[in-house]
Amino acid sequence: MGSADSKLNFRKAVIQLTTKTQPVEATDDAFWDQFWADTATSVQDVFALVPAAEIRAVREESPSNLATLCYKAVEKLVQGAESGCHTEKERQIVLNCCRLLTRILPYIFEDPDWRGFFWSTVPGAGRGGGDEDDENARPLAESLLLAVADLLFCPDFTVQSHRRSTVDTAEDIHSIDSCEYIWEAGVGFAHSPQPNYIHDLNRTELLKLLLTCFSEAMYLPPSSDSSNANPWVQFFCSTENRHALPLFTSLLNVVCAYDPVGYGIPYNHLLFSDYREPLVEEAAQVLIVTLDYDSSTSSSPTVDGTTTGTAMDDVDPPGPDNLFVNYLSRIHREEDFQFILKGVARLLSNPLVQTYLPNSAKKIQFHQELLVLFWKLCDFNKKFLFFVLKSSDVLDILVPILYFLNDARADQSRVGLMHIGVFILLLLSGERNFGVRLNKPYSVRVPMDIPVFTGTHADLLIIVFHKIITSGHQRLQPLFDCLLTIVVNVSPYLKSLSMVAANKLLHLLEAFSTTWFLFSAVQNHHLVFFLLEVFNNIIQYQFDGNSNLVYAVIRKRNVFHQLANLPTDSQSIQKGLQRRKKTPEPISRTNSQDGVSMEGSRPAAPAEPGTLKTSLVATPGIDKLTEKSQVSEDGTMRSLEPESSQPPPEGNPPSAVSDGEPWSGEVSHPRRDQRRLSSASSSGQWTPTPDWVMSWKSKLPLQTIMRLLQVLVPQVEKICIDKGLTDESEILKFLQHGTLVGLLPVPHPILIRKYQANSGTAMWFRTYMWGVIYLRNVDPPIWYDTDVKLFEIQRV
Repeated sequence: MGSADSKLNFRKAVIQLTTKTQPVEATDDAFWDQFWADTATSVQDVFALVPAAEIRAVREESPSNLATLCYKAVEKLVQGAESGCHTEKERQIVLNCCRLLTRILPYIFEDPDWRGFFWSTVPGAGRGGGDEDDENARPLAESLLLAVADLLFCPDFTVQSHRRSTVDTAEDIHSIDSCEYIWEAGVGFAHSPQPNYIHDLNRTELLKLLLTCFSEAMYLPPSSDSSNANPWVQFFCSTENRHALPLFTSLLNVVCAYDPVGYGIPYNHLLFSDYREPLVEEAAQVLIVTLDYDSSTSSSPTVDGTTTGTAMDDVDPPGPDNLFVNYLSRIHREEDFQFILKGVARLLSNPLVQTYLPNSAKKIQFHQELLVLFWKLCDFNKKFLFFVLKSSDVLDILVPILYFLNDARADQSRVGLMHIGVFILLLLSGERNFGVRLNKPYSVRVPMDIPVFTGTHADLLIIVFHKIITSGHQRLQPLFDCLLTIVVNVSPYLKSLSMVAANKLLHLLEAFSTTWFLFSAVQNHHLVFFLLEVFNNIIQYQFDGNSNLVYAVIRKRNVFHQLANLPTDSQSIQKGLQRRKKTPEPISRTNSQDGVSMEGSRPAAPAEPGTLKTSLVATPGIDKLTEKSQVSEDGTMRSLEPESSQPPPEGNPPSAVSDGEPWSGEVSHPRRDQRRLSSASSSGQWTPTPDWVMSWKSKLPLQTIMRLLQVLVPQVEKICIDKGLTDESEILKFLQHGTLVGLLPVPHPILIRKYQANSGTAMWFRTYMWGVIYLRNVDPPIWYDTDVKLFEIQRV
């Protein structure tokens, strides 16, 4: 009964607050204590008992009461942090204030007039509790953040006390070294504390409040101006926060040490409630928000190779002011990298874990946050990136990403997931080691809706990319450039493509080189250039093992001849475009190998109608996303001047696109299996001219392939006639032993397009990350129905 009474009293207090027209004095403790002292309300109760309309009414009609409520709630948190929360009653007050502030803050952020409120000082609210002058009073936001940081390392409330006996006085929260209270073993900390679910629950509530404080970013429209950093994150990750290092380490270790499968006992997760998972999710979300930092505007922190006993060295220069970014960039011990990589790979692979007992293993839902975290690790810590690529462990990240890409390709609500997966692969593909690692045979049979094949991880990547391009939805067209850039980057290192993958590459060339596609948008021909570059790289650098690809090129030689003889007169251009209007040619699946999908796989499904999604800002075009580097003979790379080998034609519209408009037309859906690429010019004004076609046709890199056809086609035809062959295997055997040494043009230098940080992608990551956090926090729905400005909430 007590809990029902306390809910009633709490509700009465809320009604009093909304109906009082006169300001209530801050000293009227009897009134204010009703909100936190006597109640035992859960966070769900607080959301139910404090309706949005009433918060807004108080904000508009009696602003001083809302201000006092916030001030008093923060004051209680500060008192709890000062005293160390030794009694059950104090802990209850702290949690109630925590829940109340989590409920109210979004309504303060949504009103521009209130936004400065937390950054103003409250008279008499100095840190010393009123003895000091008002000049050194802290802004309310700072007091709140420091109190939350203290409370996250509060013995017997959020961490295990180190005191053994009860006779001893309780630990003084100001004298403890919080580095001894890190929540989990891992980076920089060897001791794994006893799990305590009450501590986990309390940490989760405090982190939820922290995330809500940081969410002011959601109420500002997207802007490319990197100077408006989030003041909440800026302060929390500064040297003002004495717990910055142990908290960063705790968050990182809690995420990377988490094992959702539950000691390998089937159905374990159904028997025991897992208190760790909500904490891990909250930790992952807080971590990626604190790491939201535009590295393109600052010199990326350099890492020197010295190793002292600590996990993070002092390096010179000091790196960014954001200590979380600073610490992340300075992790350097191999065992720390191993711990992080294993943890992230284990969690990303979790949705792929197939067991013979349905639902026997727990499925986690926070893979998007993990992908953002992995991106930040690679972007801010180059040593970590090199560590990932040093062994075939990188494939434990690659396979889950390809799984997510393939699974989400038809689902409009998961466009953001598609983008981040592709961005990570683009970043990895800029390093030679990634291409080399792809040659490892693919044996893990994750059920995926793709053709069955026998081959390497490179085959898997090409087959999944082909599937995305030919049967993804239209919003993915801006990613085609990125997908093919990744294939170009790895192509010089691919030792042996399977027949299935070779056919897929030629099928893409066939689709992209039809006249209606080439003439219908100003940048469509770039896709053909990318594919020709892939073929040239493989023929020049990996001819020996790639008889399957060479055979596929010979079989489809007419595609190359048609490209070489592409008509450039106005009449033919018009005819090409007319043909599209009459019967758009489908990207058909006329591939012999495309019959059977893998056993146990389900086709990629579109979003359920009514699914919520958040809008995304445009991503920069591939020319802004990457910079060209040339690989020298000794394998080192040097950056090339931006003078590009393939200048964009005049009047080229920017290739950035908003979430709402397809890049160059759309993929329509006559049948599920037959997609076609039809393209309308993105500017609406542009029309193809003979000069324009000539400007790029003359640059098509066809010499190597034409020479190969000139040499090999007569030989293959002769074998067929002489031996009456209709069997592929004999021809393949001949091609395997053939050589083109001395017959091909001089090999071109290898060009790699490396990802480069820029403010456009930084803004994209910010909107994507907050969109994920908004949609994932439904219980309680912290930001639902508030006036968010960073993105739009849309229904599919």
